[in-house]
This record gives sequence, structure tokens and C-alpha cells, in this order.
Amino acid sequence: MKRQLIIATAAAAALVAGGTVTAMAVSGDGSGSARSGSPVSAQPAAPSGTAQVQDGSSSIRMPDDDGQEDAREARAAKVSAPDAAAAALKAVPGTVTGLDLDTDRPGLVWEADVLGKDGKWHEVTLDAGTARVLNQHVDQDEDDDDADERATARDARTDAATAARTAASHGTVTSLELDDDHRSKAWEVETVTNDGKEHKLLVDTQSGNLDTATAQDTDDDDNDDD
Repeated sequence: MKRQLIIATAAAAALVAGGTVTAMAVSGDGSGSARSGSPVSAQPAAPSGTAQVQDGSSSIRMPDDDGQEDAREARAAKVSAPDAAAAALKAVPGTVTGLDLDTDRPGLVWEADVLGKDGKWHEVTLDAGTARVLNQHVDQDEDDDDADERATARDARTDAATAARTAASHGTVTSLELDDDHRSKAWEVETVTNDGKEHKLLVDTQSGNLDTATAQDTDDDDNDDD
């Protein structure tokens, strides 16, 4: 009986210390034998924000999916997309053509693309907590579609802030860009809800109406057979 108590006490102490103990099977006559290949391991707690799966002998940390990460970023951002657009225009007067909420070296930021009144493309980085301008510079790269994008931005009757407010009925706006690939020019807006569901929507640049037929989950799982 004392032998069993000593073994149990030693095992408990090792587990508290984070070590590994080889369990001993004690027979009725007091003799003990090791169970080969059956170690009892003390696993450290999983870091916050990760899922832990037990398979009976080990702990596997599974990273959160992109939707959950976007939802966390959306909740952490104190500056909304419309407010980010307004702050970008204070720094560079003109037309906001794109917004993107992202984790960058300074932390959580809004990246804004602005077609300035000076005719140049500007990139403005804003703190997503305070709307403070962290960086801005002129984008020297222009592609073949630049003329079309300039024309779409110039002719749009609905600005980025209005498009973001329209799409907000489907969640928190995390990304927005002027899309001139469609027959009718539109703002392509991405939103995320608190449960991690992401949607892509189109807001007409002329009418400002939401094209609900284009709303879709970005993880578009075809479960029609369910």
C-alpha cells in the first residue's frame, strides 16, 4: 500500500513540474512492472486564440481560419471604413478608390488608395484605432488599366464612404475597391460578421444600390446536395 502511495505521489509531482512519468502497474503481490510505450505526458496549456485537439497522447494546436481572424480584426478596429475614408481625404484631397483593413508592422491599420486632385495616385496608411496618418506616399506604378480606373473614379456618383455604409448591413466592412470589370461599374466590398462569415458585395457607383444577387460567402461551399 505504501509502495502504491509513493508511486502515485511521484507521478503527481512530475506532472506538476511538466515532466513525463512512466506508469507502473503494481500487482497484488507488491511487485511493479513498466508498461512499455505508455508514457503519461504533462502537456502545456495551448496559447490563447488557438484550438486544442486531444488525440489521446498529444495536444495539437489548430490555427483559426481566415474568417475568424478577419472577425477579430474587425472587432479590434475602432475606426470604421467610412471614417478611414474621411481621414484619408483629409491627408490627400481627391477620391478614395480602395480601402483595406490589415495587420501591418505598426499594428492594425487601414490602407487607403487615393486618386488625388493633383492627378497622382497616393497610398495612405492609417492607424485603425485613432485614424492617425502613419505613412503616405505617391504610388509611381501605373498599369494599363489606369485610364479606365481614373474614368470610373471621376464618373462615380457614390463615393467609398457611402458604399461602405450601404454594405455594412451585411457585417463590418474590411475591404473596398473600385471595380471597373463589371458591365455596370461598382464598388466591390468585403464584410465579415462576428461569427467569421465573410461576404462579397457590389454597390453600384451610380445609384448606390446594393446588388444583393452578388452577395456570397467567400468560402463558397457548394452544399446544394445537403
